[in-house]
Amino acid sequence: MAVGTTKPALIEQGHWLTVRDCKRVLVVVHTVTFAQRLREVFELLETDLRIQLVFTIAPHAFGNGVTEFLRSLGITTLPWEDALRAEFDLALAAGSRGVHELRAPVVRISHGAGQIKLLTDVTSLAPGERRSPGMLSRQHLLYEGRLVPAAIVYAHERDLEELARSCPEALPVAHVVGDPCVDRITAGRSRRESYRRALGIEDGQRLVVVTSTWGPASTFGRLDSLLPQLLSQLPRDDYRIAMLVHPNVFAGHGTRQVHGWLSCCRGRGIAVVPPEADWQALLIAADWIIGDHGSLTAYGTLTDATMLLTAGSRREVSTCSPAALLSAVAPVLSPGYPLAEQLDYAAQMHGPEQYDHVAASLSSAPGLFHRRIRSVVYRMLGLGEPARPPIVAPPPSPPSLTRWEISAGSGATR
Repeated sequence: MAVGTTKPALIEQGHWLTVRDCKRVLVVVHTVTFAQRLREVFELLETDLRIQLVFTIAPHAFGNGVTEFLRSLGITTLPWEDALRAEFDLALAAGSRGVHELRAPVVRISHGAGQIKLLTDVTSLAPGERRSPGMLSRQHLLYEGRLVPAAIVYAHERDLEELARSCPEALPVAHVVGDPCVDRITAGRSRRESYRRALGIEDGQRLVVVTSTWGPASTFGRLDSLLPQLLSQLPRDDYRIAMLVHPNVFAGHGTRQVHGWLSCCRGRGIAVVPPEADWQALLIAADWIIGDHGSLTAYGTLTDATMLLTAGSRREVSTCSPAALLSAVAPVLSPGYPLAEQLDYAAQMHGPEQYDHVAASLSSAPGLFHRRIRSVVYRMLGLGEPARPPIVAPPPSPPSLTRWEISAGSGATR
């Protein structure tokens, strides 16, 4: 067995452990996106000597990059097959695939800005059955008619209303805890100028952040209409550009291929933020956010940035979601007009409270995510909470944008 694996120490040779009699919590990671959300939860537990965290990677179509991301955090993993055979006091998961096989009560963690995307696989729907967002659908919460999670956490009271229609069996185990990204972005807004300095934004320059979810209706899926404008119409001396692309795009196509498609950005000063990077500081630092129906665009309403939307299909977006609310009020980018003029026009029309109702739809418990989710987890473990409040830290200071520019040769960032 290779040095550093968790299997012998945590599963087969428990009598050798130094800290014993711990509650064992399995953290089930499907994708990089899910890992980033789960990190908000497991970091609340890892300092407690009464709790031992064990990590495993569950199979998923967008699982590429998960091992590297966890390794960068100093985390070793238990093979999925061994995790299925072992017993745990609790399991944390943001995805649904395979968790019905676990031998532990499961806490399902919502990810993203509200429940945006409707269920994509409609083959299991009964005739006339409504399409609900994934984390509110019977297909994601039940397995062979059995409710899988022992607890489900949502960001907004609105989610419980939808759950009552889509999967009422899950209501008794549903909890509204808020959204960690809302809380961290709010905590970091006062650091906007320091984030801009760290990114290398000079006096007089403006930062344009382009956000993209995944799928054919995303900004990246239609980048051929936007990219020429970014390359030719925004002079580098006046504008800095950063692209925040959903980790599923990198996982699905491969980092080298994504950078290959963006190779025309080489030498143009466009930063392509890697999927494992913290993105919240960039939203706070932005002057403009150009995005689609994805979560990052919705989170942008928490900042002072001017919003512009790329045209996209609304068929996959829940009408009650923050993305739908934003699409009803935000200006839409037009490929046929000069981009700089559209940015200026949108900035002139941007009012101070224009998106307040969208921001309010992201969380009905602002500032309370870490406190509430910790209470849920400790209650399920049968443990008293630590006698100190959880800390909501602002986003960390980002590196310079030049570090993320695509370099020549390998297709990698600098």
